[in-house]
Amino acid sequence: MRKIIVLEFISLDGVIQAPGGPEEDTSGGFAYGGWTSPHRDGVSGTAMMKQMKMPCDLLLGRKTFDNFALFWPQHNDIWPAVNTATKYVASNTLTSHEWQPSVFLNGDIAEQITKIKQQEGPDLHVYGSANLAEKCGGAIPSNSRLFPRTKWACRSGSSGNPDHVLSIASSAS
Repeated sequence: MRKIIVLEFISLDGVIQAPGGPEEDTSGGFAYGGWTSPHRDGVSGTAMMKQMKMPCDLLLGRKTFDNFALFWPQHNDIWPAVNTATKYVASNTLTSHEWQPSVFLNGDIAEQITKIKQQEGPDLHVYGSANLAEKCGGAIPSNSRLFPRTKWACRSGSSGNPDHVLSIASSAS
């Protein structure tokens, strides 16, 4: 049986945001896209590169797929496997795309994912796609790999947007 591995860039206060630029995801009025970029570190970069070298197919939400489809076909030198991996995309609006191989899922997504897990093939990696991971009810993922930032966005008011970024002064384990 295939495993589903969820990979997320997440702040300590729960903001999930890819390390892209300000325009990457402005949905819901989010004005701080790309805020994680200045806080990248070698540890999370090495861990992410290790994940990207593993054989996998992708399980993506439509917004993440749209972002990936704009970037990855032109950056085969960084992550060649992304272009040959089957991309399973949960979408109520897309039914086809030029970036192949892609399979579009709609309707009962959890049921379809359960069937895909039963098929032969590499593990399924969920990058980003926080809405998809949430809709799966947490029961479907086999493993979650979070890449927490050592800084986090502070939110106040009703907007839910980060007002400023705080750093960890010290930590202990």
